Amino acid sequence: MALQAAGRRSLVDTVVDALRAQLTAGEWPVGSRIPTEHALAEQLQVGRNTVREAVRVLAHAGMLRSRQGEGTFVVSTADPGDILRGVRRAGIRDVLELRIALEAEAARLAALRHRPDDLERMRAALDAQAELTDPSGQPGSGSLELYADHDIAFHQAVVDAAHNTALTATYGWFSSSVREALVSALDDQAMPKIVHGDHRAVLDAIAAGDPDAAERATRDLLEKPKRAVEALLGEPPTATPPH
Repeated sequence: MALQAAGRRSLVDTVVDALRAQLTAGEWPVGSRIPTEHALAEQLQVGRNTVREAVRVLAHAGMLRSRQGEGTFVVSTADPGDILRGVRRAGIRDVLELRIALEAEAARLAALRHRPDDLERMRAALDAQAELTDPSGQPGSGSLELYADHDIAFHQAVVDAAHNTALTATYGWFSSSVREALVSALDDQAMPKIVHGDHRAVLDAIAAGDPDAAERATRDLLEKPKRAVEALLGEPPTATPPH
């Protein structure tokens, strides 16, 4: 079967995916020797150097091991990357659950207590984030970290607009975990992407002085990724009830 690189993915990435699929499907049991570079190159219709690099990637991932003069053997048919992604997703879910508890109440209070400069901070953060998006509305290549920073700045501005010292201090301490989870989610193709309209809905409700709408918009914004994570983890959805 001939392989072609899709989009920006390299041919090596494509071969890695093909070999990983054969490993996880059990085509080559643990302890067995995989076909030679020459055989794999003919099977996949790619160069031997491409196969060699793909095998090196899978060896680094702990799925294969090369033995000098003997060949390459299967160490594991489970992709460690899948396991690590599962762990990261569980962490993202935990962070989202706490975010809903903190930010929904913060948005409610912000609708009642915000000042003009609070709204300006929120708008500035969303505008700066929008400048980093591509035509599809998603962060451009190489801008995930800065994109995440602007997203955090928006949510921090919402919390600060509640004008509750304890809430601001708690969220400030927690924000590093929020950022880490956000960057992981942005880099996870299976996770839903940020929708700027959802953030604008939070801002509009706060600006209108509507605490119920502000809380509801915040819950809606954060429930979407939480449900996605639960689906990826194979867990039943657990909607967070409003106050």
